[in-house]
Amino acid sequence: MAEMALRILQINTERGWRGGERQTLLTAVGLRARGHDVELLLRRGSALADRARALGLVVHTAGGGFSFGWWLALHGGRYDVLHAQTAKVVAWVVAVAPVHRRPVVFSRRTSFPVGAGGWLTRLKWRRLDQMVAISEAAADAPRALGVPTQVISSAVLPIAIDAGRTQHFLKHWALEGKRLVGTAAALSVEKDPVTLIRAAAKVCAQFEDVVFVHWGAAGAASHAADQAIAELGLQDRYLLLGFELDVEQLFAALSVFVMASRYEALGSSVLDAMLQNVPVVSTDAGGLKETVGQGRGLVCVPGDVDAMAAHISFMLAQPEQARAMAKVACTAVQTDYSVDSMVERYIEVYREVLDR
Repeated sequence: MAEMALRILQINTERGWRGGERQTLLTAVGLRARGHDVELLLRRGSALADRARALGLVVHTAGGGFSFGWWLALHGGRYDVLHAQTAKVVAWVVAVAPVHRRPVVFSRRTSFPVGAGGWLTRLKWRRLDQMVAISEAAADAPRALGVPTQVISSAVLPIAIDAGRTQHFLKHWALEGKRLVGTAAALSVEKDPVTLIRAAAKVCAQFEDVVFVHWGAAGAASHAADQAIAELGLQDRYLLLGFELDVEQLFAALSVFVMASRYEALGSSVLDAMLQNVPVVSTDAGGLKETVGQGRGLVCVPGDVDAMAAHISFMLAQPEQARAMAKVACTAVQTDYSVDSMVERYIEVYREVLDR
């Protein structure tokens, strides 16, 4: 006997397009493919709303925190499960729970420790029907507060390589014939671009044909990054390229992918690079230790300029060993981070909270 289709509302409050938004869309599409009735409540004018509509998904929009709470109070009760995909909306979903009276699932996508307001966070999280974390590192904080947490890893899709786009990128930035070391990370403090820039200076001093490319939106560390590049004379060797939509399609042009984060719940860009057999160097922050460990790449502690530079240099100087690690990583990603596996795990969670 076929199981009853569920009616699920996916909720995401972000305006831009980053890893969490991609995971929200993959979850929604995967649920629909399995015969479930899925709708989305999203930020008005967001990139995710545009993409979801383009795929024929039912999209509702709200303008801000209060309007999300108001919408959920009015309409949340018509769904079987409410799935909060961003932390900002959790307070509103649980605040209006006496009105909508539906189970609430939350996917935690950060590994930040809980600060002085831990008691308030615990109160909010304890009112969830199920906490989900995308890595063991992301699960540490809720578990420390006594909140039962399941781990469901994010997923990656096979990437459609556009050779023409890659060639245009190389030609536009005069990078033909260069070996590229790249990263995709916002210029925020937790992504620590300055450490990567200082490591880049050491690598560039050793390899004349290497150029670093950094895709990512501006943030609180933008000024510090600009200053470091100027001080180290890397204007032509470390290129800040800004936000790039579907940037993972360009990773095939890289010789090494680097992630310098001080906090990282999983690192979906790392998974994208691994899926394309690009050797990876990263810090061991949060979930990166789980993602890049076990022979899949090289890791160092956050903020260690010398170790990061040494690891990048090793990948460049020892291409055969780098390719061997990249092959191990690619196989692991294909096995452990599939969309089918992620969606099936979420369906199990939905049915568990409904059974309770």
